[in-house]
This record gives sequence, structure tokens and C-alpha cells, in this order.
Amino acid sequence: MDQSLDTMRIFSGSSNPDLATAIADILSMPLSKIELSKFSCGENYARIGESIRGIDAYVIQSIGLNPNDDYMELFLILDALKRASTKRVHVVIPHFGYARQDKKSAPREPISSRLIADLISAVGFDRLITVDLHSDQIQGFFNQPVDHLTCLPLFVDYFKEKKLDNLAVVAPDTGRAKFAKKLGDQLGADLVVLHKTRPQHNVAEITNIVGDVEGKNLLIIDDMIDTAGSITSSVSTLKKYGCKDIYVAATHPVFSGPAVERLSSAGFKEVVTTDSIYLPQSKQFDNLAQISLAPMLAEAIKRNQLHQSISSLFF
Repeated sequence: MDQSLDTMRIFSGSSNPDLATAIADILSMPLSKIELSKFSCGENYARIGESIRGIDAYVIQSIGLNPNDDYMELFLILDALKRASTKRVHVVIPHFGYARQDKKSAPREPISSRLIADLISAVGFDRLITVDLHSDQIQGFFNQPVDHLTCLPLFVDYFKEKKLDNLAVVAPDTGRAKFAKKLGDQLGADLVVLHKTRPQHNVAEITNIVGDVEGKNLLIIDDMIDTAGSITSSVSTLKKYGCKDIYVAATHPVFSGPAVERLSSAGFKEVVTTDSIYLPQSKQFDNLAQISLAPMLAEAIKRNQLHQSISSLFF
């Protein structure tokens, strides 16, 4: 381990310990001791298992299929670290839960991602490292520095190796068009944008296709897949226009409800995600491929600790 990293420790929440272990292994350091448990009534408990006075703590806690519980556990870990006289606390949240609720879309709604930002800030931390937020504006909900990492280079490398000819990158909605354009430019692919409406939560209807898909291999890119209703509903529409194979890439595999059944039977050539959220064996299927975030997150943590540029990882 680099001597300059001696004053840092890595702690893992219970939501994605495999990712935290992989990050620690890359940095050649063990995960620090922490006791996480629940009382019989369901309340969370956290206790730091070693002296951390005056050190930099990095807490890795992705928000998975139990977002409320994952956040509550994170709050308790942060509070325990603060009360143990940690010098600085850096929060690593690969998948930031509640990110979709970043504005008021209807009267009398909360802006939930702002509320989560306020709650984490109230507990206390010094820096946030996260990956592919649902919208860039969420960074502005924090007064603390936010390192917003992107999986763009990982997807570029992965699909360049496949050498797909006549490729078009598909943005599932206008909000994802900018990211899709960047990915398409790196892959030398055309851009296609789907226009969809959402009559209710987790329901999407494709109303228009902007761009040419006939005879092309398609790569649909999104920040997350939840119930997979939006992604799979586009398949029949795209195939009506004569496309060839359809690939899907999404950073965060939420995979709730009927997602696995839909994805495995929709006719995709391959579904590519990262390990930002832990997927048990029951949520994996034959044409699923996962790219590990561990090398990217480990490098970001190392550069942050050494006061080096993180943006140069991507630009």
C-alpha cells in the first residue's frame, strides 16, 4: 500500500460488500472493522470496531433494493464515525437512491433527492463520490464537493471490443440524449432518440422514434433499469422498423418486480450493467453481463486521498 494512504480506512455497509471488498483489494488494504446488525424490532445498529481518531474514512454504501434501510444504515455509520473523532468522512454511493425524484412533476409532490441530500448533510460528511446520477442537477443539492463519476469509458471499451458494425446508440428519452450522443461519438455510431410518455409510475409508452434504425444494430443506453417496463416496451416498436440485434447498457441494475423475467424474455442480444447494486443469483440470467466499478472507484478514492485530479479519468 502507498505510504500516503496510511491515514485512510475503508468501511463497508451491508448493501454491497462484494464491491467494497474488491475496491479494498485493488488499494491493497483490508476493509476496516465495523459491526452492523439489527435489533429484534428492526432498528439498525452500527459500531466502529477500531480506533479511527484523526484518519480519513471512506464509507462504501450503495443504495439497493432496500433503499430506506440502506440509507438508515448509512446515517448510523456516518454518525458513529463522526463521534469517533474521524478527521474527514468521504461517502461513496455508487447508486444514489431516490435520484429519479429530482423535481416536482405534479402538484404537492416532494423533491425526494433534495431531501436525501439534506439528510446526509445533516448527519455530516466531507465529500460524496457517486456514479451516473439520474440528473446532473442533483450535485447542486449538496454544499459539499461531489465527484460525479461516469461509466461512459467502461461502456465504450466494452462495446469497442465487440466491433459491432452499422451501430446506432438509442436514448430511451430526451433526458438521456446527451449521454447517448457522447457514447455514440466514441463508438462512431449514429444517434436515435425515443420519445415516450409516462401515464403512471413504472409505465412507459413509446410515441415516436427520431432517427433511422432500419438494418442497424442498436445499443439502448440508460442510467438504470428498474422494472424494465420502459426498456422492454421499446423492443417491439424498434423491431417494427427493421432493426437487427438490440443491446442494452445501464449503469444501475435495480431489477425490481418483473424486471428479470422481462429482460430475459424480451429478445435482447445482451444486457450489460455494472455491479453498483448487488445482484443475487436469483436476479441473474443468461444474457446478462456485468462490468465491475471497483477499478474506477478505487482509482477515484486513491486520487482523492492524494489530492490528484479525478476529472482527468474521463476527459
